[in-house]
Parts: sequence; C-alpha cells; structure tokens
Amino acid sequence: MLECVINISEGRDLARVARIAAAAGDAVLDVHSDPHHHRSVLTLLGEDAARSVAGAAVAELDLRTHDGAHPRLGVVDVVPFVALHGSSDDDARAARDAFAHWFSHVHGVPCFLYGPERSLPEVRRRAFGALSPDTGPTTSHPTAGATAVGQRPVLVAYNVWVAGTDLAGVRRLAASVRGPALRALGLAVGDRWQVSMNLIEPLALGPPAAFDAVLEAASSAGAVVEGAELVGLVPDAVLQAVPRTRWAQLDLAAERTIEARLGSRGAR
Repeated sequence: MLECVINISEGRDLARVARIAAAAGDAVLDVHSDPHHHRSVLTLLGEDAARSVAGAAVAELDLRTHDGAHPRLGVVDVVPFVALHGSSDDDARAARDAFAHWFSHVHGVPCFLYGPERSLPEVRRRAFGALSPDTGPTTSHPTAGATAVGQRPVLVAYNVWVAGTDLAGVRRLAASVRGPALRALGLAVGDRWQVSMNLIEPLALGPPAAFDAVLEAASSAGAVVEGAELVGLVPDAVLQAVPRTRWAQLDLAAERTIEARLGSRGAR
C-alpha cells in the first residue's frame, strides 16, 4: 500500500480544493487547507489517485495568480510517495519515477526527483539553476510551474505559532531548532508568525520534542508560543509515544492517525 501526500497551491477556494480532491474518489484520507499558506495537503492512497488529483489541479489552478506564505515550485508543488503496510521503499521509488515520467509527458510539467539522490530543500534551492529537471521540459510550465516528486519515509508536518517576534525573529527561531531530524522554516502567516516544520524521523523526534524546542527557543528570545497545528495525519505509533495528557496541547487526536483513517475507509 502506497500513500501519496500531494501539496497543491490552493488553500483559499475550498470549493475548488474539493473538486480537485474529488478526482481521487474514496482514495482521499485527509485534506488540510491553509488560506495564508495558500496551500492544501491531500493525503491519498495509491498511484491512480495521485495522477487524478494532479491532472485536476493542472486544469483548475494557475501559478501566475498565486501568492502565499509557503515556498512553491508549481500548482502541484510536492508529490511524495510513502510506503505503508505491504509496500517497500523500492515500490515507492518506482511509483515516484513512473509519476514523474507520466506528469511530464502527459501534462508537460517539468519534474525534479527527491529521495535518496537529494532532499526536497535541495530541490527548492537549486531548481532551474544548478539543477535541471529530471523529466520534462527544461523550463517551467506557463501555468502549472514545476513539481518535486519524491520518495520518503512517513513524516509529520507540524507547525507552532509564535507571538512577540517579527519575521527576522521567527526565522532565527526556525534556524535554532533545525536539525537532521527536523526541518523548519520561519514564516509570516497573515498577521501571525509560524515555525513550520517537517519531523522527518517522528519516532525519534516527535511533536512533543519539536514543540518544546520551539517553546524553549522562543522563551529565550522573549517570544511566546501560542499553540500548535498538525498538518495532515500522524502515524499511530507516533501518537502513542505522546502522553495522552499532552494531546490537546499538541493538536493531536486518535482520529487523526493514518491507521484510523484507513480503518474508517475500510468500514465504509
């Protein structure tokens, strides 16, 4: 079983997001939209669902009119394939490569691969400069831009809200907590400040450790942590490693695990 966590560059027009998600039918496990990031994260099952959603996004969205707090390469910005039960990293890598070939040849969107070869941050830094697309045209699609297509382990996307700082300050906070198991950006999100994180080894460094690291750094800088936000779903093993007394503080819940959504889907 393969999971695909597609990030599309639309987070304000929820009717449009719903139309794009509907292309995947019952393969949709979760949709998380953010108007300030102007971005939605769709958690899907399988390769067919990923292709259906990507095609719908290209038809619906235009990067030329897009603005938002989060960095992006294209309207279908990131397409990571993740091996779940019964699948291997090799399966996810094969799905990645097949998707990139399909997306470039059917929709004309240049694709950059990430995974064992390079990280997603490296793609963002080097795309169309030192790094050429792995498939497709050498320049961005006029309305769809480009896409980073990856193979990765399960990770947790996690945000912490901070007050009493400014853009330079929240960027310093992000830099201070960043490490091998935690990727972080400091962003202006509307009139608020956010440390936006990917916990890439969530069993080793999960939401409590990430939250507490930002809390400690913010306190040292005279800033205040206002809350946390889980983006998408979390593996049940990661949730169970967190004391239940902290779930509410950390924006965690049993129904927001991958396993719970898979169970709900099977019961329908």
